[in-house]
Amino acid sequence: MPAIGDPAPTFTLVDDEGAAVSLADLAGRRVVLYFYPKDDTPGCTTQACALRDGWAEVEALDVVLFGISPDSPASHAKFRAKFNLPYPLLADEGHAVAEAYGVWVEKSMYGKKYMGVERSTFVIGPDGRLEHVLHKVKPGEHLDLIVKTLAA
Repeated sequence: MPAIGDPAPTFTLVDDEGAAVSLADLAGRRVVLYFYPKDDTPGCTTQACALRDGWAEVEALDVVLFGISPDSPASHAKFRAKFNLPYPLLADEGHAVAEAYGVWVEKSMYGKKYMGVERSTFVIGPDGRLEHVLHKVKPGEHLDLIVKTLAA
């Protein structure tokens, strides 16, 4: 798992509109990547809509923000349209990027173990290095954590 100060793992993923998004193309910008488990599920919807509702606060911090999950671009497009999300969602269908960031982990529900995304957020500085890492964030607290972290 990359740590604060490490170069952010590079990637190129497809967004909800079918366009390729590369971390390399965002060099010189502050980037926020938030990894979430699945489109249109209760916790992920709470998290996504909180960011939507607080979008003015996020925009004021002059960052580029992306949501990332293993869902397809089509699923992302549907989720984004359903909830009017103002930021792009990136499809990590093979979960290679989640693995590179150390958030593809073993999880457990009702005694059943499975692999999935640990809800986590990474702030990448203009130099391409990790500035902040927020692990196991709670959906309802995510917006406040991002705003406090970026404003600090």
